[in-house]
Amino acid sequence: MQNNILILALGNLLLSDDGLGIRALEILQDRYDLPATVKCVDGGVLGLELLAHVEGVTHLLTIDAVQNGQDPGTLVRLEGEEIPKKISIKLSMHQVSFADIMALSLLRGTVPPRLVVWGIVPATLDSGVGLSQRVEEQLIPLVEAVIEELRQWGITASPRLTSGSSDAPCSLFLAL
Repeated sequence: MQNNILILALGNLLLSDDGLGIRALEILQDRYDLPATVKCVDGGVLGLELLAHVEGVTHLLTIDAVQNGQDPGTLVRLEGEEIPKKISIKLSMHQVSFADIMALSLLRGTVPPRLVVWGIVPATLDSGVGLSQRVEEQLIPLVEAVIEELRQWGITASPRLTSGSSDAPCSLFLAL
């Protein structure tokens, strides 16, 4: 069976560091070419619509802000069963969290066999556009960690000679 890989960026660009997943995905798509077996989705704050993207993939790599009690700017990697324990933050009682999507996927029997979250501990989730300096400084190391994770999964991300190309195989959906 061929691997079907989804890189899913989550977050809200209007809540400071909560948008770090989206910004990291932008850097990844700008600087690297990925094979057709890798789909990139800007999940923004899509909520339940994300379930359709998650179901049917063999590998799910999510990029998001992760509040786990460590210092702001700390890179975080979570895998498998440790994810629901650490990713349960909701910014509003009306928001569907990533943990909710994973719970629904579990109930439906469609949880991806390989599930990893890469993120950064946010410094602030206040209203505002732009990342804090501590998080901004960690974006490139975060993208490099994602590239290394993909390499361990047998996926080669080729650096682009020029950035800004729009012919990347990844699709980008922005939902704010």
